[in-house]
Amino acid sequence: MAAKLKKGDKVVVLAGKDKGKEGEITSVDPKAGKAVVEGINIAIRHQRQTQNSQGGRQPKAMPVDLSNLALMDKNGKATRVGFRMEGDKKVRFAKTTGDVI
Repeated sequence: MAAKLKKGDKVVVLAGKDKGKEGEITSVDPKAGKAVVEGINIAIRHQRQTQNSQGGRQPKAMPVDLSNLALMDKNGKATRVGFRMEGDKKVRFAKTTGDVI
């Protein structure tokens, strides 16, 4: 199945503690059905001090389920993603505006 959401997409959170927040996808795990979004679902992780880095409490973005994310269209609204053929290429498009992503 083709990926509806990919790395670099601007998304909005539909459910959970960060509902309504926007961010960019930094990584996607299609097997688990999760994505890491910059600035969303932040948890504090404790890091031991090493020669190269300072230790302490580090904020880290944790994965969010793909079903709780929606792509943002050019107007800044949440939209669903569809697929269509343009010539011999399969492209993603925003269902609200019909624009190719």
